[in-house]
Amino acid sequence: MAHPQAVLQIGDCVNDVCPWSGKPVSEDALTVYRGAVVGFCNPGCRDKFEAAAGAFDSALAARDDDNG
Repeated sequence: MAHPQAVLQIGDCVNDVCPWSGKPVSEDALTVYRGAVVGFCNPGCRDKFEAAAGAFDSALAARDDDNG
């Protein structure tokens, strides 16, 4: 059974401005990264971050496995 995703709150963000655009964060563009709520100005910026972070996390994990 799938667990419902927790509702993210803008007040829990570690940032006030979008790291991509520099614009204020928006309630509909939040994500969790390494246990912290990170905000973006729109869902497109959030999705771009999630893709980039996922790619870097995967690359680092592969490197660590190779050096294991």
